[in-house]
Amino acid sequence: MAASRHAPPGPRRWLPGSNYLPFRRNPAAFFARLAREHGDFVRFRLGPRQLTLLNHPDFIKEVLVTQSRHFMKGEALQRGKRLLGEGLLTSEGEFHLRQRRLAQPAFHRQRIAAYSEVMARYAGRASRRWQDAARVDMAQEMMRLTLAIVAKTLFDAEIEDEASEIGRAMTDVLEIFSFLTLPFSQWFEHLPLAPVRRFERAKARLDATIFRLIEQRRADGRDHGDLLSMLLLAEDAEGGGGRMTTQQVRDEAITLFIAGHETTAVALTWTWFLLSQHPDAEARLHSELDSVLAGRVPSADDIPRLTFAEMVFTETMRLYPPAWAIGRRALRDVEVGGYVIPAGTVAVTSPWVTHRDPRFFAEPEKFDPLRWTPEARAARHKYSYFPFGAGPRACIGEPFAWMEGVLLLATLAQRWRARLAPGHVPEVYPLITLRPKGGMPMILERRSSASF
Repeated sequence: MAASRHAPPGPRRWLPGSNYLPFRRNPAAFFARLAREHGDFVRFRLGPRQLTLLNHPDFIKEVLVTQSRHFMKGEALQRGKRLLGEGLLTSEGEFHLRQRRLAQPAFHRQRIAAYSEVMARYAGRASRRWQDAARVDMAQEMMRLTLAIVAKTLFDAEIEDEASEIGRAMTDVLEIFSFLTLPFSQWFEHLPLAPVRRFERAKARLDATIFRLIEQRRADGRDHGDLLSMLLLAEDAEGGGGRMTTQQVRDEAITLFIAGHETTAVALTWTWFLLSQHPDAEARLHSELDSVLAGRVPSADDIPRLTFAEMVFTETMRLYPPAWAIGRRALRDVEVGGYVIPAGTVAVTSPWVTHRDPRFFAEPEKFDPLRWTPEARAARHKYSYFPFGAGPRACIGEPFAWMEGVLLLATLAQRWRARLAPGHVPEVYPLITLRPKGGMPMILERRSSASF
């Protein structure tokens, strides 16, 4: 198809910077309004930046899969190198491919199945810690749990005693990082401003943990069979016989340390909220857990029979995709859908927007796990659902996240219900991930006396 001679649709710029305030207030709502008012291909500006929002699955496939070689990570993740260095999320080209091949063995099917015992054991530990009628922040509970799991499975480290402190540092980093990716923020990031100083303190706290794990492993010298061992043992084989530096190991480790727990924790937090609002789905989940598990700890072998638990988790990530927006910067002029995305333009795809499109999901605001039966999946456009991205830059940890989400939900929901704290109305807080604003205060209710 020849590129259209007409300008692509988009909001009129009646005032310079007029898009900035609604974007800053709620970027997810801003993207949803653009799609609703202007369609599947929307050209707009944020400050000095030219962006294109793509909403149709065909266009999403073009950017993330078919023509992915003509795009690189968007400016937000390029700026993310300040935190992540040259890790898998931010690196490009041959270096990225080499690093991905290096990390891939840690996420092979057999390896992930071996992680399942740790996932269920740590979830059981959290379950025993909970108390009937206690008020908890479910967002903090899920962050603490998934943080401990990623540290143990990928780095063979116990950090539960540090989880609260690391969690606070993680929150500070993500909140300030969102500021550092806004238009014009590069003018302020080297000034001694309070947000910048808080970011640097939080980054230093995370680095202290990662560098400590690296140095302990170097001193130990053993192969623990985890990601960190793979990174260190592969040093001599990389770069034509050169060694991977400690900084390179740190960049990969901190990327997976952050990404490996944040998305699953966010998804599980929203899962508890949705179950609390939909008693029929909750009852069906409990019935499946009681039938399949009968009070015992789940394992990887149980997952094929935990079909409704998986559908619940899948539907949660439709309504509340943790990675709610994905940006790619065009390296050259690229034609998509009859329009041209000019070189330098950031192409944005948003699971938040596409997952709620009534063309692909009937009654899109409704929580309905049964829309994920095999028949319904087969009838739907593949790229109408992409919570982990797609193509060669899809999340390397996706199989890990699916297993973790289902196992943690199954383990905890066997013994517990959670009810939203009276008076609390959850709001989305679109940082890098789709956290709930102000956390998720909930009241725990014991539903069984399972002994694990």
